[in-house]
Amino acid sequence: MGVNITYIYHSCFVVENDEIMLVYDYWKDTPDQQLHHLLDTTDKQVYFIVSHFHEDHYNPEVIEWYAKNPSEKAHRQPRLLLSYDTVKRRRVNKQLPTCIMRFDEFYEDEFLKVTFYHSTDVGVSTVTELADGTTLYHAGDNNNWYFADNNDQVKVSNEEMEGIFLAVARDIRKRYSAIDYVFFPVDPRLEGQMLRGPQQWLFNVESHHFYPMHYWDDATSVEQGLAILEEMFPRTTFHYPPHSDQQTASQFLNSCTTPSPTNN
Repeated sequence: MGVNITYIYHSCFVVENDEIMLVYDYWKDTPDQQLHHLLDTTDKQVYFIVSHFHEDHYNPEVIEWYAKNPSEKAHRQPRLLLSYDTVKRRRVNKQLPTCIMRFDEFYEDEFLKVTFYHSTDVGVSTVTELADGTTLYHAGDNNNWYFADNNDQVKVSNEEMEGIFLAVARDIRKRYSAIDYVFFPVDPRLEGQMLRGPQQWLFNVESHHFYPMHYWDDATSVEQGLAILEEMFPRTTFHYPPHSDQQTASQFLNSCTTPSPTNN
């Protein structure tokens, strides 16, 4: 069946096949309101999946979309999967979500199955299995947040953080021999440790496609990081930020050694 993937902003991606549309961790739309347009014109079953309550992963507008009368939109009512901490911290009525996501539980319906895993931050990370067997991992804020100065925002030591992160990766590897599409933080705030989490993930979990997220508009750092990762993991396809001049990691590497073509 195949999927179509649209990057919106920060950690928000839209994943579509012929039957469904998944919206992960919506925070802000594109300047041309691409997500709003997709939602207003689709007749597919829509899912909003919110990994945790942080402002950069949750926009209360998803509640408004979810609550709309389907007859007003001419298609089916969306399904809303909220993490347990989003319901608590954002004071969402517990009766409202289609599912409240908690560790080691899952949601399943006629189109998909979503399994909820731990995160090194708050909330959950998720593996979504589509009806045709396609698998998608959205990390939310699950990463090895290994700050050189042991950032005050992190409540555990770097060693403890790394142990928790690797345990999550191993847990997922036990159930899945490979993941088709991975959406994972590549955060320049980690400076020299930016690639530590992505490398450890890729060493532990075979990933066919890797999409960076959570990079705070610093596409240049991400481009350079993906070029390094592609050299290390040639079996994985790495996808550049869509607004980058480079479309693939190979093109970026080639541009370092060969002149760019010019139009006369």
